[in-house]
Amino acid sequence: MFDPFKDFEQAGYLRNRYGEKDPQIVQELEHQLFRAGLDEAIAYLSKCPVVGYEDFLTVHRILFSAFYPWAGQDRAATVPDIAVSKAGTLFSHPLDARRAVEEGLRIARDKRQLRQRPGEVMGLFAYGHPFLDGNGRTMLVVHSELCHRAGFCIEWQRTTKTDYLTALSQEIASPGRGILDAYLLAFIGTHQERPRWGGVIGELAGLNGRGAEDTVEGEYRQAAVTEKYRKFEQRRGYRIEPDAGAQE
Repeated sequence: MFDPFKDFEQAGYLRNRYGEKDPQIVQELEHQLFRAGLDEAIAYLSKCPVVGYEDFLTVHRILFSAFYPWAGQDRAATVPDIAVSKAGTLFSHPLDARRAVEEGLRIARDKRQLRQRPGEVMGLFAYGHPFLDGNGRTMLVVHSELCHRAGFCIEWQRTTKTDYLTALSQEIASPGRGILDAYLLAFIGTHQERPRWGGVIGELAGLNGRGAEDTVEGEYRQAAVTEKYRKFEQRRGYRIEPDAGAQE
């Protein structure tokens, strides 16, 4: 059980508002709230002149605040010292989550670049992994809005969850090499109005939260955890310029 707060027995899964512990009930409630808040999240993004990191956080808050009191807060605020992974894939240090997401947003502001590198953008969002839960759904909504602004869509209904997650994990481990780009470019579709792609997202079969759970690797002050992440970052070899996330 993913329990970074170390209070599952007292507060339920991730301190949800209902103290719920049953994984199936948690997944169902999360998914229903996601679908209920999807239109509001899309409407919010449509009014953002430029989508920034704070908007990324706001989308998460809109989608999940009815279930998680910490919704809209990133890992730098909720668990700044905890290392998190999923199915063997390591995510960024909490203090680097913002930089990773902002780099993805920076690339996506160039419509031509987003058309060529949609997987790299998604991989940066996923590596940043800002939240303790709800990352995949949040970044899918934001990514879809960015694609909409660039005049195309990813036809997610034609993808398969297993193949997508495999490519995504490989992208996180080896970013900027076109791994997830190659997968997503096969599903590029024509421009669609927001209600249409919003409806597609809401009905996707793979967004019910069922799958591998996040894992607490330990605290960054532990030498073994620090070394594991140092080697992982070295293998990734992806440099983000210090000013890459500057707001426009």
